[in-house]
Amino acid sequence: MLQGARLTTWELHKKGIEVTAICDNMAASLMRQGKINLVIAGADRIAANGDTANKIGTYGLAVLANYHRIPFYIAAPASTFDLTIKTGNDIPIEQRDPKEVSELFFEKPIIAKGIKIYNPAFDVTPSGLITAIITDKGVIRQPYKENIIRTLKDSLRGSKV
Repeated sequence: MLQGARLTTWELHKKGIEVTAICDNMAASLMRQGKINLVIAGADRIAANGDTANKIGTYGLAVLANYHRIPFYIAAPASTFDLTIKTGNDIPIEQRDPKEVSELFFEKPIIAKGIKIYNPAFDVTPSGLITAIITDKGVIRQPYKENIIRTLKDSLRGSKV
């Protein structure tokens, strides 16, 4: 729920990094105008093949970046990898409270009673749309299956990764 606006911008600003917040719906237009030259997103879970689950909307940004030939990176610690999950299709996706969509930021509900609300917290970005995965153990590039294990080999010993 607005994590980029509430948390990510604050963290970047505190580190002295210039940051500009935009609405999600602006990304395509700004990419078309050449105002975005790379995209970095986080990940909540990364599968063995490099597919990543992150906050909803990440997949759409990856598709847009790919279309506009803009590099799309994932930045996540080694602990985010779960090699027991083969692909992103196997990552469970949490359904959030429908009230987040219908009334959380409004004085009155904005959606009529009886209307179904679909509110997944995450989406999955296929590894083919990811330029590289930046981790605390190094940068991982295609082919992900081999390079994830090679880069994280020391982290894998005796862990659930």
